[in-house]
Amino acid sequence: MECPAIQDEYNSTLVDSLFPEHRGKVFTYSQTPLTSPSRSYFSQKELDVLTPIRKRKTKRRNIPKVPEKILDAPDFVDDYYLNLLDWSSDNLLAVALGRTVYIWNADSGDISVLVTLGEDDYVCSVSWANAGQYISVGTFKGDVLLYDGHQGKLVRTLKGHGNRVSSLAWNGQIVSSGSRDSTIINFDVGEQMPVVSVFEGHEQEVCGLKWNPEGTQLASGGNDNLLLVWDHNNSERPRFQFNDHQAAVKAIEWCPHQPNLLVSGGGTADRHIRFWNTSTGACLGAHDTKSQVCSILWSKSHKDEIISSHGFSQNQLIVWEYPTMTKLTELSGHTQRVLQMAMSPEGETVVSVAADETLRFWKVFEKQNNHSNTKVKNSRLLGNCFIR
Repeated sequence: MECPAIQDEYNSTLVDSLFPEHRGKVFTYSQTPLTSPSRSYFSQKELDVLTPIRKRKTKRRNIPKVPEKILDAPDFVDDYYLNLLDWSSDNLLAVALGRTVYIWNADSGDISVLVTLGEDDYVCSVSWANAGQYISVGTFKGDVLLYDGHQGKLVRTLKGHGNRVSSLAWNGQIVSSGSRDSTIINFDVGEQMPVVSVFEGHEQEVCGLKWNPEGTQLASGGNDNLLLVWDHNNSERPRFQFNDHQAAVKAIEWCPHQPNLLVSGGGTADRHIRFWNTSTGACLGAHDTKSQVCSILWSKSHKDEIISSHGFSQNQLIVWEYPTMTKLTELSGHTQRVLQMAMSPEGETVVSVAADETLRFWKVFEKQNNHSNTKVKNSRLLGNCFIR
């Protein structure tokens, strides 16, 4: 039997090494589970909770319709349920192509291979930690690999799933993983015994996963057409279960400007973008986009704008005004469904990756009177070159 003092020292050292800014648990458990309030739709009282963030000026800004840069991405897996792209706060772009995860430095243009899995495995998800240095990689075999993205070194392997890990989300030193086995496991990467809790509410693959900015609620979407919202201190049951979508829910995004405002998008049989108040459980609105919704991002600087990526039939990106859902522009160029997007740290550039095996960089949310040097830098990988 191991000495408790040695275990405590090991736990403390690992936490301090990985996440020096965190000193304590992210999850605090209460004895009494929270109960879900009754749902009520479109009452004036609930609609008043989340009002338009600001009124749009009469004159609309010009949004470039041509991508700044294009990267070729051979062997990108055309699978709606996977999450193979993420952009870190340190300006490092991670993209998974088949069995390999590549890291592209948007400042220098350098590229490196983080990991290449074995021939009987492939990458199903990638997600950077909030602080930027560490990255989690979900595999077909059901493992979650934790890497130091700066050093390119494997830190530890997290186990617990019985099938592929198709979605990942960070909350401080907690990394949550959604799997085809229908469960969500919350790992504390600073603990020797890392499994904090398991969320069981889906019946099929968990393909969408996002923590809110406050770290108090986790939204999960599944191939069972369900959107669930979990309170961080209650693993017994979700706070809300929304069954309005008529297809898989992969596209999930929290508003960074208002608490408790969640947006979700449904697959081919649904095509709708829906807005939710996760304090009351109210659906604030729904809009038929006429095509499969693959990904949604909320602008960091233009507070009343979101961007969505789509599949059949136009394979486009659309910038919308919230809450009217007025279409501001469409960005075309991809020839197959646009499976995922990621946003640069400063929030101006959006990168999209599609089944046509290309990544395209769009200067969608350029700040007014901005003369900073935050552009996507040229490199030997851009233009007609390849990620190899």
